Amino acid sequence: MPVTVPIRWRLLRLLVTIAFGLAPLASEAQTGNRVYQIGWMTGTAVSAPEGLEAFRQSLRDFGWVEGRNYVLVFRHGDGQPDQLAQRAAELVKMKVDVIVATVPAALAPARDATSTIPIVMVYGPDPAAAGVVSSLARPGGNVTGLTSLSVDLAVKQLELLKEMVPQVSRVGVLWNPANPWHAIAIERVEATARGLRMSVRNVSVRSPGDLSAAFATMAQEHVGALLSLSDPMTFSHRSQLAQLALRHRLPMMSGVTEYTEAGGLASYWPNAADTFRRVATYVHRILNGTRPSDLPVEQPKKFELVINLKTAKSLGVVIPTAVLARADRLIE
Repeated sequence: MPVTVPIRWRLLRLLVTIAFGLAPLASEAQTGNRVYQIGWMTGTAVSAPEGLEAFRQSLRDFGWVEGRNYVLVFRHGDGQPDQLAQRAAELVKMKVDVIVATVPAALAPARDATSTIPIVMVYGPDPAAAGVVSSLARPGGNVTGLTSLSVDLAVKQLELLKEMVPQVSRVGVLWNPANPWHAIAIERVEATARGLRMSVRNVSVRSPGDLSAAFATMAQEHVGALLSLSDPMTFSHRSQLAQLALRHRLPMMSGVTEYTEAGGLASYWPNAADTFRRVATYVHRILNGTRPSDLPVEQPKKFELVINLKTAKSLGVVIPTAVLARADRLIE
């Protein structure tokens, strides 16, 4: 005799089946509501504000909403590279989902702090040669992002400086021994200077207190122009640096644009807005599950030559017309 199942039991069984069927969907919805943490490591508290806004806008274009499905966790070294190791350790302890190393000085501490959390470098100087990645095409490990070609750019900056002040035969190079790429850059700069029939006087600075003595040394040795290698410490004190250069009548070439905005003569560096928009692409793909080892390292596509005409006038430097024509921005 067939067994008749009461309607109420059949209804209950149907509801249970539906509930179990929807369980995976509920789990996916919960994952979709996750708030990701993006660690943002800088050399100083005010590093690259233009780049940060470009990064945020690019993430918005991808559908990310700050405060809703991601948050930025800021950590900086206050202009002192040795503090960045502690800041990186803090981000790792917080278990952030990805770390953006916005300056070269932040990259090594981040790598030392974690081999599992993805790291997106912004201005990684020659990462393959430095062993940061296996190759640009196949990074391997947990680091990818953009290389600034900082060493090559230091050479280009020296060449531009020679074009702007062709009469200069002796150039000072301001560098920080604590910065991992500076020593490599100095070797290349010295080789290039010989080809330009220039001599180089390397002057090291580790802290703001070293700046005055460094300029006194260059004055004693009759240095006629200055190449300042970009660094978190000098970036933090770029106004002081520019004032010292003006006081000692030294045309100063640097990398990051803010040095020129502070009063340096000129700068040549990858365009910040373009660079950070591309960084956002890396972060977007990583948060969506792509492994950093599968994302090739990219090289800069847009560069900016910025010249401070007010500083040139104060120094009595007449910028050649051909150089002015190549400038992306003139500060007057």
